[in-house]
Amino acid sequence: MGRGRAKAKQTKVARQLKYYTPETDLSALERELHKASETEREDTSRFDEDDYDDYGKWAASER
Repeated sequence: MGRGRAKAKQTKVARQLKYYTPETDLSALERELHKASETEREDTSRFDEDDYDDYGKWAASER
């Protein structure tokens, strides 16, 4: 007994999750994406690709 009440609650929660659409703050999303793209650019310009590769020094000598 009691399974019906638990299932009804799960169904209610599932319905709320499926149909609830929170208001999206697009300006906050834009700021976050802009900040992420700036950090990506800075990170890639500081390091050489061979710094991450254990075999990079040997590969460079064979070229």
